[in-house]
Amino acid sequence: MKLPELDEIDRRLLDLLQADARQSLERLAVEVGLSGPAVQRRIKRMRETGVIVRDAVEIDPAAVGLAMTFIVIVELERERADQVDAFRRKASKEPLVQQCYYVTGEGDFVLIALAQSMDDFEAMTRRLFFDDANVRRFRTSVVMGKCLRSLSVPADYQTS
Repeated sequence: MKLPELDEIDRRLLDLLQADARQSLERLAVEVGLSGPAVQRRIKRMRETGVIVRDAVEIDPAAVGLAMTFIVIVELERERADQVDAFRRKASKEPLVQQCYYVTGEGDFVLIALAQSMDDFEAMTRRLFFDDANVRRFRTSVVMGKCLRSLSVPADYQTS
């Protein structure tokens, strides 16, 4: 699907919605200088065309008992398309995996995962890595502190 061209108002709306998706149409309209119905049409078009992928609530992991965050680099034994797809599916189904990237470089995948404890994380490593004959090795970094945690995209980003 071809993504639509976004004008300055679309990009401003995206930035405003990423900051707070619960803003009223009236407030958004005032911020971008349009009517409420015009803003609603733009948002609807961006949802239908895949610019806006979903509306979500951000939860503090510690508030639900998942205080530990891990960055895991996974190296596969073989990189056949079916095996890469199989690992991607398995990682995507694991509830403790927040993000999964197929990458170039040192490993084949980078995962961002949460856990309640080291024991909880170890159980996840058994499910995802030790029980998978195609996982050659994995390296884990434990997050000591969060400097920035965001999935926001700078919609109005301009290169100089």
